[in-house]
Amino acid sequence: MLEVQNLHAFYGKSHILQGVDMRIGAGEVVSLVGRNGVGRSTTVKAIMGEVAPHGSIVFKGRDIAGLPSHRIAQLGLGYVPENRDIFPTLTVRQNLVLGIKDSRKPGRWRLDDMLDMFPNLATRADTPAGVLSGGEKQMLTTCRTLMGDPELVMIDEPTEGLAPLIVKQVGDLISHISQRGVAILLVEQKLSIAMQISHRVYVMGHGRIVFEGSPAELKGNSKVRRDWLEV
Repeated sequence: MLEVQNLHAFYGKSHILQGVDMRIGAGEVVSLVGRNGVGRSTTVKAIMGEVAPHGSIVFKGRDIAGLPSHRIAQLGLGYVPENRDIFPTLTVRQNLVLGIKDSRKPGRWRLDDMLDMFPNLATRADTPAGVLSGGEKQMLTTCRTLMGDPELVMIDEPTEGLAPLIVKQVGDLISHISQRGVAILLVEQKLSIAMQISHRVYVMGHGRIVFEGSPAELKGNSKVRRDWLEV
């Protein structure tokens, strides 16, 4: 579904991504892990068109490298940024409705699905989103992306700064998204979450992919964990 080859990206003169290769199949959950500052978030931003990409990014057979972000989203690629970007003065309900790309075409997800899955959002449906907790904002941002009915969703650092109970809820949500047939690229700092829910794991170091394999293979590779993951 998504094939990235020889992807490079720059911030000014800094060469951040240095030839990234990865693939995500239909319905697959793939995690991109690594230490802070190695280029994980830049990878999803380059795929989504928020950072200028240099290389091949093919989504559903079409090269999307260089397309504007809104056009990429229209093609069925969803993106949940790490900054939990919501519209604070709009209600929870209004934020969710804004995620719908085509009201004439029913998708996998309805407004009622989101409120049923998250009672906290349901009880605050008509409350301005700006008063939500960090965990509730993460849920809202993810649910708003799902309202656009993406076929693949990239989720960047969804558990950062959240309490353990909310981290578990985020993990359950990602598993539920996968069960609905949506492919997922998860950028995550917490290795435990990635190992529990992923079919495959990529480890990134210094702007390159340094490991690809199953969670079991990563668990058994102490050298990769020591060199590229452990603090």
